[in-house]
Amino acid sequence: MNDITIVPTENEPKGDGIAADVEETVAAANVPAPAPVPATDQPVSRARGRGPRGAGRQGGRPGRAGRPGRGGDRGRGGERSEFDQVTIAVRRVARVMAGGRRFSFSVALVIGDKKGRVGVGLGKGADTALAIEKATRDARRNLVAVSRTKNNSISYETSAKYASSTVTLMPSPGRGLVAGSATRTVLELAGVTDVATKILSRSKNKLTLARATVEALKKLAVR
Repeated sequence: MNDITIVPTENEPKGDGIAADVEETVAAANVPAPAPVPATDQPVSRARGRGPRGAGRQGGRPGRAGRPGRGGDRGRGGERSEFDQVTIAVRRVARVMAGGRRFSFSVALVIGDKKGRVGVGLGKGADTALAIEKATRDARRNLVAVSRTKNNSISYETSAKYASSTVTLMPSPGRGLVAGSATRTVLELAGVTDVATKILSRSKNKLTLARATVEALKKLAVR
């Protein structure tokens, strides 16, 4: 084999070809070499200029927790705090139609402020919530003011009949409230104490008992 000898030309740079080319290119363009980056042990931060989470929201609009509760200043809140409410009967009523049976609910309740006012109401609706709302409005329309003594008792014996229920109220000082069924509920919400009651009825319908008690309380103011 023949030995081949490479002779460098005048235009060919001497030394390391790649390093010489870089130096000549930088010198010709008069571009300063980039400054060396100091080595650090800390990782490079990639933050976009934002602060910690939640810091920017402190001065902005308040969150949901700061909003006032709904319904706190409405009229219904005042009504609920003024009167106590007790449901005495809930029934499901079925009506037979051409396409089948349709169900609704009937609710009877008693409301009172325990300061001498009491009322009994009846409401019907497709669900219990609507029936209770109607019964409450009915009871408020039928409020009765009860005549009481200084000891929250009644002045004399009274009796009343509603449908098949008869209720008798008798003053009984020092015995508290001696009553049962819906009669006790009506007297408690009316704020009447020291009274003994007698129920003369074979029926256990609480609505008729409650209304008979209200009719007996109405007679106290007439004498």
